[in-house]
Amino acid sequence: MAIITSGTSTPVSDNRTAPSGLLQEIRMFWRQFFVAAFDPYRPELHYMRGPGPACRAKATLSSSSH
Repeated sequence: MAIITSGTSTPVSDNRTAPSGLLQEIRMFWRQFFVAAFDPYRPELHYMRGPGPACRAKATLSSSSH
């Protein structure tokens, strides 16, 4: 999950014309929105769903010896 925050940055001391504050805020919002909306990480794919094959193999070996 991504958190979108808004902050101000110091203007660059350059001869380029800096975009207005509102335009810069809108641009930053959309940039962060697209990063958050199209994030390929899906944590539900990484959760464990139960014992794996090693645990099952160990359980079958111990139950067959009894």
